[in-house]
Amino acid sequence: MKPALELKVSQQLKMTPQLRQAIHLLQLSRLELEEEIQETLEENPLLEEVAPGTEDEDEAEVDSEPTTSMEVTDTTTAPETESKGPEDGVDTDWDAGVEADYPVLGGTGGGEDDELPSLEARSSAPETLSDHLLWQVHMAPLSAADRAIASGLIASINDQGYQTATLAEVAETLGLDEEDVHAVHVWIMHLDPVGVGARDLAECLEAQLDFLPADTQALGTARAIVRNHLEALGQHDYKTLAKAIGADEAELDASVALIRSLNPRPGTVIGGEAAPTVVPDVIVRHQGDRWQVELNAEAIPRLRVNAAYADLARNAPDREAQKYVRDHLQQARWFIKSLASRNETLLKVATAIVERQQGFLEHGPTAMRPMVLRDIAEAVELHESTVSRVTTQKYMHTPQGVFELKHFFSSQLGTTDGEGVSATAIRAMIQKLVDDEDPAKPYSDARLAEILNEQGYEVARRTVVKYRKALDIPSSSQRKRRARR
Repeated sequence: MKPALELKVSQQLKMTPQLRQAIHLLQLSRLELEEEIQETLEENPLLEEVAPGTEDEDEAEVDSEPTTSMEVTDTTTAPETESKGPEDGVDTDWDAGVEADYPVLGGTGGGEDDELPSLEARSSAPETLSDHLLWQVHMAPLSAADRAIASGLIASINDQGYQTATLAEVAETLGLDEEDVHAVHVWIMHLDPVGVGARDLAECLEAQLDFLPADTQALGTARAIVRNHLEALGQHDYKTLAKAIGADEAELDASVALIRSLNPRPGTVIGGEAAPTVVPDVIVRHQGDRWQVELNAEAIPRLRVNAAYADLARNAPDREAQKYVRDHLQQARWFIKSLASRNETLLKVATAIVERQQGFLEHGPTAMRPMVLRDIAEAVELHESTVSRVTTQKYMHTPQGVFELKHFFSSQLGTTDGEGVSATAIRAMIQKLVDDEDPAKPYSDARLAEILNEQGYEVARRTVVKYRKALDIPSSSQRKRRARR
C-alpha cells in the first residue's frame, strides 16, 4: 500500500441556516408562528411589525407583498377537461416581491368591511365556576367559619365540578374538624349546579337525584344503580343490572333514562375557559365559475425592516456597531423571506387541494375524493414531507365549514366502476344511513355493508364496523334500546 492522491466528484446537500429557518417556520401553526415572530421582534431591533394603515405613500413604492390569493376554475359545473396542475386556471405572479430592500410582508389589514368586535366580545371575561359558587356562598346566611370552609372547598373544585382535595386535607388546612367540613361539603353539592363539589361520579349523580321530586318515576331504582352498579351500567350489561336490582325491563329502562338525563360534569355548565377559536389560515370562496383561494389577512404577519436602523449599516460610527447592524439586517431579511416562502407554499398547497376537492366544497363529505400526500406533492412539485408539514395544524375556511388541511386526505376504497371512493365519503354515507334509518329497526353492520355494495361501493362488514366506531355510532342493538326509551 502506497499513499496516493485521488480526485473525486460528488454532490452533497447541506442545510443552510436559511433553509433550516424556512423549514422550521413551515411546520408552525398560526399560534406558534405568532410566538416565533414575537421572539424574533424582541431579539432583532431591525425587524418591526407594521400596524394596518400606517404605511405612507413613499413606503408603498418600495414595499412589496407576496401573492395572497389564487383562483381555480369550478369543474363541478363546467365540462370535464384534462386534469391540470394548480397553476392552470390560476391568476398569480410567483415572482411577487421579496427582493425589495425594505419589504413589508403580510396582508392588507383593515378595510371597509372590517367590523368592530361585538358587544359580547368586548365585555368582561365570562364568570368562572369558582366565581359562581362564591357568589352563592356570600349570599347565604352562613357563619364566618362555614363561609371559610366553603371557600376552602371551592378552591379545590376543578373545571369539571369535582373535588380534588379530600375533606381531611381541607380540614387540616383550616385547622377544623372533618365533620364540620363534611356538613358544608354536602351543602355545596346542592348549590347551582347541583352535584358540583362531589368527590366521584356516584356522589355527583346521587346529589342530583336527591334534588328531584320524591314521586319521580324509577327514582329509587336509579338511586340503587348509582350507589352500587355504575360499572355494570357503563358496560351496558343490562341483564346483570336487572338481576342485581330486581327490576323488570320497563323499570330498568326508566331508571337508566333518568340517570342518562343527569349531568356527570356539572362544572362545565358554568364559565370555565372559553374554547379557543380556530382562525383559518386559508379562506375559500365561490365566485361565479371559479373558486377563490386566499390567505387569511388576519393570519398573515406584517413585518418589515426598519429603514432608520438599516441606514446605520452604512453610517455606523465604528466597525463593531456596523457589523452588529449588518448581521441583524441580514437576519431580518432572511426571516421575512422565510415567512414569504411559507405563505406562498401554503397557498400553492391549499389551491391544489381545492382543485381536487371541488366536489366536497360543493356537495359535502359524500363527494370527497380519495387523495394522498403524493397527489399534492406531484402537483406543486414539492416533497411529500413538505406537504405534510404544510397541512399540519393549518386550517381552511370553506362553504362546508372550517377544516384542517389534513382532513382532505383519505385512503381509497374500491367501487364497481373502478373509479374509487374516499374513506371520508364512506363514513359520511354510513352516518347518513344511520340518521335516516327506522329507529325501531336499525341497520346491522352487515346490512349497512349490503346497502353500500348495492350502491356500487365495495365495503366489507369489518370496514363498516371500523368506521361506525370511529363515528361514535352505537351498535344496532344499543340504538334499538335507546329508541324504545
